[in-house]
Formats: sequence, C-alpha cells, structure tokens
Amino acid sequence: MAVAVEQLLTAEILKPARYLGNELGAIHKAWDSAEVRWVLTYPEVYEVGASNLGHIILYNILNAQPRQLCDRAYLPAPDLAAKLRETQTPLFAVESRRSVTDFDILGFSLSYELGATNILEMLDLAGIPLTWKERAGSSCPLIFAGGQTATSNPEPYADFFDFVALGDGEELLPEIGLVLEEGKAAGLSREQLLLDLAQVPGVYVPQFYDLADDGSVHPNRADVPARIVRRVATPMPAYSMGLVPIVETVHDRLAIEIRRGCTRGCRFCQPGMLTRPARDVEPEAVVDAIEKGMRATGYNEFSLLSLSCSDYLALPAVGMEIKNRLKDENITLSLPSQRVDRFDENISNIIGGNRQSGLTFAPEAGTQRMRDIINKGLTNEELLRGVKTAFEQGWEKIKLYFMIGLPGETDVDVVGIAETVRWLKQECRAQGKRFLNFNLTISNFTPKPHTPFQWHSVSNAELERKQKLLRNEFRNMRGVKVNFTDIRLSAMENFIGRGDRRLAPVLRRAWELGAGMDSWFDSIERAFAAWGNAIAEANLSWKYRQVEQGEWNVFEDTETHNPLDGRLPWDHIDTGIDKNWLKADLQKALEAATVPDCSFDGCSHCGVCGTDFGHNIVIAPPEIPQFAGHFTPNQARVQRLRVWFGKQGDMRLVSHLDLARLFDRVIRRASIPVAFTGGFHPSPKIMIANALPLGATSNGDIVDFELTQWMDIEVFKQKLVAKLPSDIPVYQVEEVDLKAPSATQSLEKAEYLLTVETETLATVEQWESWVETVKAREEISWEQTTKSGKKKLVNLCDRLFDLEIKEANKHRNNSVELRYVGSCLNDGTMLRPEHLIFMLEQVAQQEFRLLHTHRCKLILGM
Repeated sequence: MAVAVEQLLTAEILKPARYLGNELGAIHKAWDSAEVRWVLTYPEVYEVGASNLGHIILYNILNAQPRQLCDRAYLPAPDLAAKLRETQTPLFAVESRRSVTDFDILGFSLSYELGATNILEMLDLAGIPLTWKERAGSSCPLIFAGGQTATSNPEPYADFFDFVALGDGEELLPEIGLVLEEGKAAGLSREQLLLDLAQVPGVYVPQFYDLADDGSVHPNRADVPARIVRRVATPMPAYSMGLVPIVETVHDRLAIEIRRGCTRGCRFCQPGMLTRPARDVEPEAVVDAIEKGMRATGYNEFSLLSLSCSDYLALPAVGMEIKNRLKDENITLSLPSQRVDRFDENISNIIGGNRQSGLTFAPEAGTQRMRDIINKGLTNEELLRGVKTAFEQGWEKIKLYFMIGLPGETDVDVVGIAETVRWLKQECRAQGKRFLNFNLTISNFTPKPHTPFQWHSVSNAELERKQKLLRNEFRNMRGVKVNFTDIRLSAMENFIGRGDRRLAPVLRRAWELGAGMDSWFDSIERAFAAWGNAIAEANLSWKYRQVEQGEWNVFEDTETHNPLDGRLPWDHIDTGIDKNWLKADLQKALEAATVPDCSFDGCSHCGVCGTDFGHNIVIAPPEIPQFAGHFTPNQARVQRLRVWFGKQGDMRLVSHLDLARLFDRVIRRASIPVAFTGGFHPSPKIMIANALPLGATSNGDIVDFELTQWMDIEVFKQKLVAKLPSDIPVYQVEEVDLKAPSATQSLEKAEYLLTVETETLATVEQWESWVETVKAREEISWEQTTKSGKKKLVNLCDRLFDLEIKEANKHRNNSVELRYVGSCLNDGTMLRPEHLIFMLEQVAQQEFRLLHTHRCKLILGM
C-alpha cells in the first residue's frame, strides 16, 4: 500500500527532501516484476545513513539481481516520526513509498553498540512487533541485522532479529534472496524458511540457539551449525557508484573502497580483527571507478576508504593518476585517518591543493612503550617525520587521536600524550608567525569482543582521574584543542558490547524511556537516565556497577579460576581468529612485544587464512606518475547564458542551498565549461537570481552561468536538460552581455500566485473588499530584523505593485487564488508571500492560512 507522502511532507517538516527517494542513482523497479522485495536501512537520519558506503553497495548489488528489488528506509527525524504516529501512518520505503510491512525482508545495519534503540524505534513506527517471538507465525517481513556490531556479538540484540548476517554481505545477501525466492514458491512457513536460511554460511538464526547459565550459546536442534562462520567478500568498487543525494549529507562525496581488511594487529581494534584477511583492489579498477564515478555523479570530492589507507601500497600512484586526470575540475581527495609513518610528499600532493582536506593521524598512545603494548607499530621518529611533512606541505591544523585506559598504562604514559604534543609543536616551527595547531580527541578504551584486549576492564574512576591529569597538562598549552569522550558513554558501550541475551529487556526499556541516538546530542543526561533506569528495572545494576568499577569479567570461570579459559557470549561466532591466538597475543602485549604486519612480513598464525576466509591479497604498487600540479581555477569569462527554469513536483521541497549544489553537479555531469572564481576556495560561477521559499513551486526562476568557452545555446540547453531532474524544467536560454548586470543585480519585482484560505467562510465580495482595502492602504508596518539583529519597521504597502483575485474556489467558499506583484530587490527589499498574508490579516482582522505559493516570474529591470 502506497503512503501519501505528499500529505506528510508539509512546511513544518525539516528538510523534507531527504524522504523523497529521488536522488540521482535511485533505482525504481516495478513492484510486480520482483519475487523478493527488500528494504535496507541504515538506522540513522538520512544525512548519516545515505552516506554509508556499505549501505549503497548492498543496495546496488541487490537491485542488480534478477527478480529482486531493494528499496531504502531511514530513521525519521523527530518531527516526521511524531507526524507518522499522529496520523497512524506506517514507516515507508523512500523509492516505492510503500509501507515497509509490504516487503519480504527488512535489513538493518548495526554498527554501534547503542544503535539498537534506533532499530526498535523504526520497527515501532512500521507497526512491526519488536521480537521474533512476537512475530512468529505472522506475515511480517523477516527482520535481520548486519554490520560490525552484529557480527562481533549479536547476543544482546538476538531477541529482536529473525536472523543476523555475519561479515561481508556482497555475496551473502544475494544467496539469502535466492533462499527466500525458493521458500516463497514452495509456500514455506516462517520457521521453515528460517531453518533453510540457517544452512547458509554466515546466517545466524538466534531462535535455534539457547543461552547457557555461563553466558555461552548453543544450538537447540541438531540441524543447525554449532558455530556460524563470518562471510568474506572481495571489494567491488563498481557498486560504490550510485546514489547522489540532493540534500547535503555527512559525507557528501564519492567513496571508493581500495582495501578491505587490516593486518596491522592493533590489539584494541575490533575492525582490524573482524575484517581479515587484507584484500587490495586492483589499481586499474580503482582509477576506473573514480574517473567514471566523478563524471557520472558530478561530485567535486572523492574519498578512498580503507581501515588503513596508507597500507594500500598503490595509494600514491592511484591518487596521483586521478589527481592529474581531473586536474582542471577542482576535485579534492579526502582520506580517513592515515598511518602517519607513511605520510610523505606524494600523499601530500594528492590530498593538497586549493581545497585542502583535513588531515587526521592516530598515534593512539603517548609513549613508545604503550604503542608497543597495543602493537601500533609506530616510533617517535616516524610520528615526527609524518607530522613535520604535513606542516611543511602547508597544513596548519592536524587532528590526532589518542586513547587512555589501555592495559598496562601508567600515569607516565598518560602524561606522555601531552608531552608528545608539546614536542611536536616545538619541532614544527616556521619563520614568522606560522605555527602548527592540533585538535585532539582523547577517547576512553572500550574492550571489544574478538580482540586480545576483550578480557580487560578499567574503572570509570580511573578514567576520570586520567582525564583530569591530561586536562591539567593541556591547560596552558596554546594552539591545542582537546576533546574528551564521555566516560559514561564508554561504560555503556562496554556493558552492552560484551553482554549476552539477558540485556534485551534493557535495550527495549531504554528505548521506551527515550534513549534514541538523537538523545545523546539533544540531552545526554536524559539518555543516561533512560539507560540507568532500564538497567535497574532489569535488576542488572550490580553488573553495570562492575563495569563502572572495572571489575566485571564476562569470562569468569569459577571451576578453573583461569579467566582466559571461560566461555564468552560470542564464542559461537567464528570470525576466523583463533581464540588461543588472542590469549597468546594478550600475553605478548603485557610483555610489550610487537607482532609484525602479516601482509608485509611473516605470518602471525592468527588462524584466518584458509579455505573459509581466503588469504591476504597485496598488490605491488605501480610507478607513481609525475605530479602535474594542483588545480588552477579558470577565471576566463567568455559567455554568460541566462536560464529561465521552474521547480515543480518533488523539487519544491529542495532548499535553495541544495538547489545550488544540484546545479554545480549538473554542470559537471554535463561537461559544461563553467568559469570559476579565484581565491583560496574557487567556486563555479553559477548565480541563482533569488531563493524560492521551501515548498513553493515556480515556472519563472532565473539562473546565470558564466562559461570559459563559447557554446551554442541549443547545445547548452540540451546538455543541461539531459542532466537535470524532470521536475526542474528549462523554459528558455538566452545569451547575455558579460558586461551587463547579473540577474541577481537586475532583479526588481516578482509575481506570485497564492492559494489562501480563511478560518471561516467568506464570500467573493468579502475577498474583493479585503483586496481593495489592502491596495488602498498607504501604510501597513512590519517589524523586520536586520542581519545585525536590530529591529526596524518597514512599510509593506511601498512594496506592493499589484494585487487581484485570480480565481475563487468554487468548492470551498473560504479560499481563493491571489495574484500579486511585489518588490524583489537584491538588497533584501522584498514583499514575500507571508508579508501579503500579514497585510490581509491587518485589514480583515482575522487569520489567513497560506496553502500554496507559486512564483510565476521574476521581473528584471532594463
């Protein structure tokens, strides 16, 4: 059943365009053409979810399968969530705009311990029972989870999911789709279907397993595996291309994965353990994906992704090749946190330039001893060399990540963080006033399953003491900004992340008390209160206190008294890492002994390499091309073309800033030679004459383009129209003298059609009387706030040039369509639709409601 999205997305909904499903690359398959229908969701607000690369890859892969379709859903912001509940409208998928209950399978990405509350919120909004027991025998979609947290330890969330997809999903999800298709054709029950899925490697069906008294998990039937193996897939860059959101997202760029897995062996790092072996992508495939992707999407920035980008040996060559190919298009490359020991001039060249991206390194610890304990593989000399190279190449601010609370850490190691930063600042000085600034993030170590440090605990009081120690050290250090992670948040992550099935009631109750992800930002105290009350109601406060006091050992075994031999809630998840190897590596950590990176050195015998998981794939680096130089903006102005366009349909819900971003990308996709401004941040010379109110339609807006090469007007129009959404029609294109004022500067008036209604019935004669009274008035004052915050009165009558009743609604006596012409000057002297409503209210002495705004045309001066 389709949801009436148009009635939901009204003016009071913030950023309504994020719910439209009309992005470039969105796939709209015919509903009846599919045998299996998926909804994939990243359970965050759209701006976060639509930025997730894994979400995009799996969406594209599933839609490439025959007889299957995949739509998307996201966590609605609080305003839309409230409206869904108020109107009893179910959560919907953005492409088909159907209720998610119409689909066969609904998948959530669980990448964060506390993110399950968002999943419960979405299930509730969809009208789907929260637990698999409540859904048994129903026609609800199958509910599953994937992602890092689900793979690591699915037990705290096991009650909520019909099954869990462990590891990489590129090959696993299509296999699941085939099982569903066959099961539907055979008319299998829900339980029979899940039993078939349990035979697929990588699929964990919690209802077929029980919790033992010691917290471990065992099958409750003989026909399911005792241990469920994590799936491994080869990265597929071609599927990274696709969605180009219209609204600005958190990571508003093309992202291409260059290497999956990390074998550095950092002992605190769960992703490094859960993604082995390391698999490089062929450099040619990366270059091809980026070049095609940038031209197809129109992005001006791309990112190369890996757990450790610098360990992709082809990075300098690939980055330089792309940088050279796209040299004239103002393209920026950004990289996630890099290995500082591999940062050199080549890396600097590919990420530097006019729009220099941020630079982040993660030393993690302040002393060499601690870096050896965590197996970071970084010396002080390498740290200094990388930071100094960045400073010499023009970076004046660098972000550094450190961690406190690690095993074996002393106060000397904690203070060593401040001493290391002080030392780096002293070594990175330049003549004149230039000096290096740092943004530091000091996080609290949280033990993670499947790592050598999974048996470690640290008390909140100890973390508080160490934070205070560091605050004192940094108090008088100039040019350093320090951010500390909330200790209570770290403790809660620890409590949930290493828990078992007994935590399901805690998660559910915390959600009921309002502990959604948004509460961490809106009211962190409210969030902690919700979690605390939920823990208390579940009679688990004693266990949480053990976490706070650093005493909780989930591995405790009273028979052997050897904590390392105890059963763990996640022992039935086969990630490939040998548990005995984790124990041995923990012992090496306590001895400050390092283990080499097995991608580039000898095998460490962790247990991963073999038939189930494959082997490390390391590709030798190609020769680095000669650096062709950074982008130089072409400021030549050869031609100005003026375009009259409209905003119709869904595009009425796109903001002015998002429209400007859209035109920028359209010009890139169309390969139109636009001129750039100069300065440190060159931008294309695209000038939209005036912002249209959100929700208003138009068929008379204007945008100017200045080009570096002459183009035939008809060719320009064809190229532009081919890349614009159909709801932005182009009516006219004309050439304008470069010396003439721009449309923005020439703007004088605007003509609007407004649909207006009264609270009570009104005759046509009354409407005519009100209109004539407004036209006859010489003064109606409006209090206006200037940009400086000052208030002043303006006379709206001076801004009104024409007003008439265009049409009276024959079916509703209280509404009419008004046409007016008002001021629309570049200096802000405007008669906006809300101004006209105010004028009517002043003369009629009653309230009016603006139902719709349509801009007929912008009127330019001669």
